Amino acid sequence: MYDFFVFAYYASAIGKTFFPADSEFASLMMSFMTFGVGFLMRPLGAIVLGSFIDQHGRRAGLMLTLAIMSIGTISIAFTPSFATIGVIAPILVVLGRLLQGFSAGAELGGVSVYLSEMATPNRKGFYVSWQSGSQQVAVVFVALVGVLLSSYFSPKQLETWAWRIPFVVGCLIIPLIFAIRKTLTETEEFSARQNHPRASEILRNLLKNWRAVITAMLLAVMSTVSFYFITAYTPTFGKEVLKLNSIESLIVTVCVGVTNLIWVVAAGALSDRIGRRPILIGATILGLLTFYPMLTWLTNSPSFMTLLATELWFSFIYGCYNGAAIVYLTEIMPVQVRTVGFSIAYSLATAIFGGFTPAISQFLIHESGNRAMPAVWLSFAAACGLSATLMSRRMERK
Repeated sequence: MYDFFVFAYYASAIGKTFFPADSEFASLMMSFMTFGVGFLMRPLGAIVLGSFIDQHGRRAGLMLTLAIMSIGTISIAFTPSFATIGVIAPILVVLGRLLQGFSAGAELGGVSVYLSEMATPNRKGFYVSWQSGSQQVAVVFVALVGVLLSSYFSPKQLETWAWRIPFVVGCLIIPLIFAIRKTLTETEEFSARQNHPRASEILRNLLKNWRAVITAMLLAVMSTVSFYFITAYTPTFGKEVLKLNSIESLIVTVCVGVTNLIWVVAAGALSDRIGRRPILIGATILGLLTFYPMLTWLTNSPSFMTLLATELWFSFIYGCYNGAAIVYLTEIMPVQVRTVGFSIAYSLATAIFGGFTPAISQFLIHESGNRAMPAVWLSFAAACGLSATLMSRRMERK
């Protein structure tokens, strides 16, 4: 996940390097749209790679998704600028993002299902929460790298070449992850299954369970929109919209990553005790009641402390919701299509909604002149999560 969303942290510099335009807004929007393009490939990756994982095993699938992600990251890290090779540069960067999106389409589902099937009895919520928890470690790591770079390099150096350093760091991490994943054993639940269905059978089962997929997709909208707002968009929001310095915005992002980890894991463990739905309903209602007032307060009095307070509150809402939601997604999916069903639902949510959150937020602010307008998008996501939670209850009653 470090590889996947490091792009958003340096969207402004990437835009100037590969998408030069007459205005900074146009360049930034093209960069954010390229970030979002990666999410459009996630549903395809979910179907193709998710089917592979359900057929050939969790371990083999996780090795394959990592290999594809590696190729995408390397292509972005080492592509020359637009000024050097012209239009080929943005084409290569878009292709790199497409590969990253294709990989991520099944990565989250594959990891979540693996953890769910490896979990000890009555602790699935706690185990699966570490899938999201590990993403927060990536958020913190990316932001800390950004703080160090901002301390040692001038803004001009960061915009021209130093932004590539985090991508190179991501390339260096890849061999370590390969080594870790090679030590994984297959889950007992998968190994015990007598029948491992072919891709065509998996797709038929997926269509048969379309209601579960749609419900899961709506559940994931709240997770993806709020996550990408408080992590991927925060550095740009703080710097470009609130006019705070980049180091302050990155420090806020570090703090958000830490609190995300705490709340996600705590909510996952709590959901094992009190159930998933009470937490899902409570978090979405809190979001609907507070997203707009908090962003209005922040934009009326922009400062490091108000940005920190707002983002930490949003982190609490996201963490509580996501800690219960991810394990719930694995539970409402039939075992025959567990990975592909989870992956396609989550990928559709990110492709249609979450991945374009930075671009949509920037667009809403630009068109309305109201810097608090992203709260409308966040509230829409919360409404999706609340309605899906209620829908899932009716489905189970049937």
